[in-house]
Amino acid sequence: MPNVVVYAADYCPYCRRAQALLDRKGVSYTLLDVARDPRLWQEITARTGRDTIPQIFIGDHHVGGCDDLLALEQRGALDALLRTVSNSP
Repeated sequence: MPNVVVYAADYCPYCRRAQALLDRKGVSYTLLDVARDPRLWQEITARTGRDTIPQIFIGDHHVGGCDDLLALEQRGALDALLRTVSNSP
């Protein structure tokens, strides 16, 4: 499976929604809980220029937030992105 990273927090409904989609697809991902480690907020801003959660990365590709992930799924592009990244060395 590809390296998928989700910056999130338990209290965030958008984070839970994004995680639920990944879970339904059987995607394993690394969850970085910004509520437990405030330094992760700085990391999000540095990596994305955004200060909202969730922030989702598939490999080196910054997907964006929950709406961005759902839009990829709706367009049928999420599975292709997951396959492309999972086939990378």
